[in-house]
Formats: sequence, C-alpha cells, structure tokens
Amino acid sequence: MLLLSQMIHNQEVNNDLRQRGVQFIMDTDGTQFIPWEEINTEDIVIIPAFGTTLEVEHQLKQRGVQVQQYNTTCPFVEKVWNRSEKLATSNYTIIIHGKPRHEETRATFSHSANHGHSVIVRDLEEAKRLGDYILGTKSKSEFYEEFAWRHSEGFDPARDLQRVGVVNQTTMLASETQTIADYFRQQMIDIYGQENLKEHFADTRDTLCYATNDNQEATYMLLETGADLAVVVGGYNSSNTSHIVELCERAFTTFFIDSEKEIKAKNEIHHFDIHRKEKIVSKDFIPPVDPVHIVVTSGASCPDTLVDSVILKILGYFPSAKSVYDVMHALESART
Repeated sequence: MLLLSQMIHNQEVNNDLRQRGVQFIMDTDGTQFIPWEEINTEDIVIIPAFGTTLEVEHQLKQRGVQVQQYNTTCPFVEKVWNRSEKLATSNYTIIIHGKPRHEETRATFSHSANHGHSVIVRDLEEAKRLGDYILGTKSKSEFYEEFAWRHSEGFDPARDLQRVGVVNQTTMLASETQTIADYFRQQMIDIYGQENLKEHFADTRDTLCYATNDNQEATYMLLETGADLAVVVGGYNSSNTSHIVELCERAFTTFFIDSEKEIKAKNEIHHFDIHRKEKIVSKDFIPPVDPVHIVVTSGASCPDTLVDSVILKILGYFPSAKSVYDVMHALESART
C-alpha cells in the first residue's frame, strides 16, 4: 500500500504506518521518494487529508491508479475548493491565505487556479503588500517579482484584483484569515464605496474548518486559566499545532513536543522551538510551586492516545496526585 505523502502531520502516526509496511511516494514538500514510473494500476494509493494537486492526480490516473477510491481528502478542504470554483465562475479572484509550500495550500492553489485567477498570501503583512497592487501604488513587474510562482498563469494585478474573495489553508489561524479578509473588504469599501462592496468582495467566512476552529477557540479559553506552563503535543511540521503553540505562548511558557518520549525527567524536556525551527533542551521546566498548574493541549491532528501518554508521564512525577481514573470518576459523580 502506498501513501501519496504523510497522512497527517504527526511523526508518531507516520512512523507507525511505515512500521506496518506503508510506503510514502513523496514528502510533504513534494520531494519524490518513489518515481512515478514504478507505480502501476495494481497499486493502492491513498491521497491524504490535505488533498493533492490536479497535476499529481493526472500522474496517478495516467498509471491506471483509482484516484477516487482511496481519496481521504478532508471534506473541509474540498469545501474550500468548491467555494473557490464558485468564486471563479463569478469572476472573483481567489486570494488563498496559507503557507505557500504546504501540501494543502499547493492543492488548493492547483484547484482554484484551474477555474480562475488565484494568488497566495502567507500572512497579514503579505496581504498588505498585495493591497498595494489593488491601490495601484506598485507596478506589474514588481508584482511578478514579489509574488513569483504564487499566482496563476496570466495574472494581471491591475485587472484581476478588482473583485476578490479570501479562502484559506484550513489549518491556519481562523482569526488571522478573518483579519486578512477584513483588510481586503475595507480596501474595496475605500476604493468603490460601501454600496458597491458586493461587486468587489465575496464573503467566505463559512469555509473555515470547524475542527481547527474549535481547537483554536478552546485554546483561547485556556489562556484565561493562569497556568504555570503549557505543553502542546503534535507533529513538528503540523501547521495547526504550530498555531496552537503561538496562541499558548501569549500567556504561558510553552513546550512543544511530539510525544511523551521528549519528557526525559521532571527537570528535563526536549522540545521544538517554532521560531528557530530546531529542537532544544530545557531544564527545570516544571516550576517548584505547589500546586503547579499545567495546561496540556494538542493540535487537531494529534491522536488522543499521544495526549493521554503525555498526561500520564507528567502525573508520574507527582506521586501524591490523584489518578486519571479517580478524577474522571469524581467528575462523573458530580454530573449525576
């Protein structure tokens, strides 16, 4: 059995799949492990939750692979593709908020560019730079240099930025996507007037992924707990988990780990620094206070078993702590 690329961005899950004999055709950035020439009609190829580009689908179909039979593309990703198609048929240009090299963003761009003009922005700063072309304060040649390989073929900023709609890589921060959409909305009001807004801006708020959005909303609530630290569990290349880390860092000292194995002792944790993009070691990460309050959360793609293992590992350093069973039993009794 072959996987087109990582099923989800979680190293423990993908290592487990490899141990079970599943092979990966390519890496998350598109680096090929298995040449197309070695794939044939007898192969079972699973398309992961992020989806894939039309170009890759074409490669698989050419080799007789039943693409749709084992297609696990997330329904919310497909919802973004469908909305992009509707935007394009209504003559709107699709602005995609996402990490340009992320699998899902590449797939969304491929599908949207197949129907209409599309361009990718990574964050609000890039959105504002794109806004300069809407205002006409920058030239076409500057656009082609600044947004090289991130726009559809034949894109003309003077022509194709008069009517826009914003969609996103579903694992991006929903609040940031909304801020970007609000920025372009206000630009269109400033240029064309409130009365003409619908002719120049499409409302696409309903394309946000509920799983990612719910996870982010729950994290905002955790920020109010006044905890001593946070431990975030998930794959180091997981976009949605990295955003959870960013949120937690606003309120707590935060440690990003991919499994309980990174907690070496009560006074030592090996964790990933999302800013330096490297693993680091922190000593005495649990402060000497009693009681200590620790937030444990995870990315939407992290299996519950990994989170449970982290909780149990931390509890093991506190012999007097109540067991998970006792806590759950007490909660259940309180409900009844």
